[in-house]
Amino acid sequence: MAKITFQFEEDIPTKTVEVEADVSILEATEMHDIHLNHNCGAVCACSTCHIYVEKGDEFLEEITDKEEDFVDRAANPRLESRLACQCVILEDDAEIVVTIPDQSGIIGHEH
Repeated sequence: MAKITFQFEEDIPTKTVEVEADVSILEATEMHDIHLNHNCGAVCACSTCHIYVEKGDEFLEEITDKEEDFVDRAANPRLESRLACQCVILEDDAEIVVTIPDQSGIIGHEH
């Protein structure tokens, strides 16, 4: 099982979960009751599920031009910015660390 450690800009304790390969980071948040706003139904049409991949980006599908365009529209994008809906885990032995930005200023569907 792949391990994902979620860190938060808000005052929320770090949480580590396990999921199988072929699951997106967004799907992992939904399976494990982790709050991450999302609006477009996971079709790469907005930037509400913006995250920072701190470690393990080599275990995720590569970023596409379309995703890059939406990441550029996110609040405070950085080099490690991705959209959680597009971060599909490629290997069962993946170890990934992500930071979820402060969700208080993002209007979107909550989990």
